[in-house]
Amino acid sequence: MKTSLKSILQCPVRPFLPSLLHFSSFTRTQMLDNAPNPTTLIQSFTRFCYQKDIPRAIEAMNALQKHQIQVDPISYSELIKCCIARGSVEEGKLVHRHIWSNVKGPKMFLNNMLLNMYGKFNLLDDARNLFDKMVERNVVTWTTMIAAYSNNKINDEALKFLILMFREGVIPNMFTFSSVLRACDGLSTLWQLHCCIIKVGLDSDVFVRSALIDIYSKWGELHSGLSVFEEMITGDLVVWNSIIGAFAQNGNGDEALDLFKQMKQAGFPANQATLTSVLRACTSLALAELGRQVHAHIMKFERDLILNNALLDMYCKCGSLEDANSTFNRMTEKDVISWSTMISGLAQNGHSREALDIFEFLMKASGPKPNYITMVGVLFACSHAGLEEDGWHYFRSMNTTFGIKPGKEHYGCMVDLLGRVGKLDEAIKFIHEMGCGADAVIWRSLLGACRIHKNTDLAIYVAKKILELEPQDEGTYILLSNIYANSQMWDEVAKVRRIMSDRGVRKEPGCSWIEVGKQLHAFVFGDKSHPLMDKIILELNQLIPKIMEVGYFPDTNFVMHDLEMEQKEDSLRFHSEKLAIALGLISLSREKPVRIMKNLRICGDCHAFAKLVSMVESRHIVIRDPVRYHHFENGNCSCGDYW
Repeated sequence: MKTSLKSILQCPVRPFLPSLLHFSSFTRTQMLDNAPNPTTLIQSFTRFCYQKDIPRAIEAMNALQKHQIQVDPISYSELIKCCIARGSVEEGKLVHRHIWSNVKGPKMFLNNMLLNMYGKFNLLDDARNLFDKMVERNVVTWTTMIAAYSNNKINDEALKFLILMFREGVIPNMFTFSSVLRACDGLSTLWQLHCCIIKVGLDSDVFVRSALIDIYSKWGELHSGLSVFEEMITGDLVVWNSIIGAFAQNGNGDEALDLFKQMKQAGFPANQATLTSVLRACTSLALAELGRQVHAHIMKFERDLILNNALLDMYCKCGSLEDANSTFNRMTEKDVISWSTMISGLAQNGHSREALDIFEFLMKASGPKPNYITMVGVLFACSHAGLEEDGWHYFRSMNTTFGIKPGKEHYGCMVDLLGRVGKLDEAIKFIHEMGCGADAVIWRSLLGACRIHKNTDLAIYVAKKILELEPQDEGTYILLSNIYANSQMWDEVAKVRRIMSDRGVRKEPGCSWIEVGKQLHAFVFGDKSHPLMDKIILELNQLIPKIMEVGYFPDTNFVMHDLEMEQKEDSLRFHSEKLAIALGLISLSREKPVRIMKNLRICGDCHAFAKLVSMVESRHIVIRDPVRYHHFENGNCSCGDYW
């Protein structure tokens, strides 16, 4: 006897209740032995499926199986969805066996749901076995299999299924291409897929265009992604979000913000995804004031965890720790990313003890389990404060305590720590005994220590190791040249310069930027084109005598050695960060920090300059370079003069 879902739902409520109450009083054994009326079994099974009560639904399904009864496909679909949501693998397999026990076989959409379930459970062999048994295969079936392989990074199989799909005469839809694009293993494959998309006429589809932009961004082809975006006037926020996110995630914050302005001018309202990308753009450019404006806009929305984490990251990386702390404390939901961001942010900005306290007394007590990134932040905190004993403790116990195997970033923090405390011999020994090979980043950490502790011989050895790994690293050539020059090894200086010339290596010009009055002002070394340059030079000419009275003397070691002394001092005066500092001092109120972003590591002379300016002018100066965050206050720097 078969009863449809429609007939069950049309039953009066009152007569229906006694049957359900009668059924619920049965134990599992009674239910099977007493064999209740089939209609009651069907009604109960349906009820438990919609109530998402998996144990009772499976119990009722077993009774149905004993009596060779099958119910409507909708109830089974509800149970399969519930199994997926709860991660109930074995129960899902039981449902599969039950609905396939019918001689006619299940409806196609149920098979597709089972395929999706196996894909979500990463049971690709089970999915493939089911796929091979299916007589009918539609676009959803093929797309589900492609998505399963793409999501599990088995790219070759995903692409093979697309080819088989075409051979079977099934035309892919927008969801197929959105899934298979994630399986691209290179630009060649991406271009071929792009051609297929155009051929089947889906290049105007919102989801396909969004996926194309995302994958071009992943492969660093931002302008190809922009071409996809500009091919037609878009009327959908999804595509705007994709192109803004692509530039923001790849460090092109200025272009991301420009696109955001265009989006607003085109009349599109921002949503959480848009604002998350805009915050990332502010983070890459260290635009704290613009970030605060975005924060005010965020207050109109229901803030999700991703948006809160982006806001927290922005404040940390802009060096605005008061705002970061406030954001962190107000978050009602915190995941491991939230905790890791806060710990790393405090450490990077020179608050190592506070970072370790949060880790020890808050995260370990009530937060989520630390992950790989968390331990990088913890070790960085130890390094930044020179806490050798603590550093060794966390490094040696992270695997046994949290199951986190040390990686290159953790080794790099330990090398940095050993270098900071002057144990260069231990650092080089540690590098040689590493379980994973040292990369250029780790060697650079040691090179910085050699420079600070004036170990010329080791510095030369380390510099050569870096150049073996990265022959085009102009910063190492310049540092090596200056090391030789300081030791009056002029033949070696000439040799380094000759190698640079032969390899076409040129020193990247120093660039600093500062946000003033909602505008970004950029300075390049030696460039005097800024409209306020006369006032900037006047400010520098007034500052330098003042700080010389408290101990400043231009350190010409940070200028190319083939210049005359007067030229060297004049050259130092026009380093980009000095120009940015001067603009900040004349443009920003005393209550506001002078926040500067720099593309290269700050030189020793500019570091000394900033420290003394912070003292004589009673100003808070923040400079973020690729290596460290420097907070200059009262003549001191948060880095402890180690960078």
